[in-house]
Amino acid sequence: MDKKVLEHFRKVDKKLYSAAKKLNRKNLKPTKTKDPFAALCRAIIYQQLSGKVGNVIWGRFVKLFPDERVNPKVIMKLSSQRIRSIGTSWGKVEFMKDLARKFLSKEVIFENLQKLDNELVVQEITKVKGIGPWTAEMFLMFSLGREDVFSPGDLGLRRAMEKLYGLKEITPEKADKMAEKWSPYRTYASLALWSVNDNGTEK
Repeated sequence: MDKKVLEHFRKVDKKLYSAAKKLNRKNLKPTKTKDPFAALCRAIIYQQLSGKVGNVIWGRFVKLFPDERVNPKVIMKLSSQRIRSIGTSWGKVEFMKDLARKFLSKEVIFENLQKLDNELVVQEITKVKGIGPWTAEMFLMFSLGREDVFSPGDLGLRRAMEKLYGLKEITPEKADKMAEKWSPYRTYASLALWSVNDNGTEK
């Protein structure tokens, strides 16, 4: 993790700093993609799944495409049953079809997303069926590389916060308020918290 980020956490939150420092060998940072369409398909597939299950279904999904390059024209040509057969739900099939339609019709202008601020990105991509705030927040973190994103609706983040701070039943509203002091590096804080959840790292 970047030293300037760790230094910020050291100043504003000793417990988060301690947890993040233990993870320092991990290169935790937001990531960017050159293909926002494929990234959103991936985000839809991973909704409400463990990372392991999501990886399996995503691996099957990309094999539906020539050269394993996910694109909207092929999605529109594939039957819903063919997409469903990889193990994803009917709802997610509909969501990806709607995503492809809106991409091709330019109802959502994906190539301009990098130029928009976080709030406008969320407004734009949530025009697609099945893409709500959580998926939009994951897209900001893992596809647009935004450094200051927090997802209060993410149960894993709230559970990690409960573990780290010895609290019970942190609500989304409470989590959002607690996260304010981590700005402008809330994405890094989120990555550290998910690692706390995965590794059992405490205090």
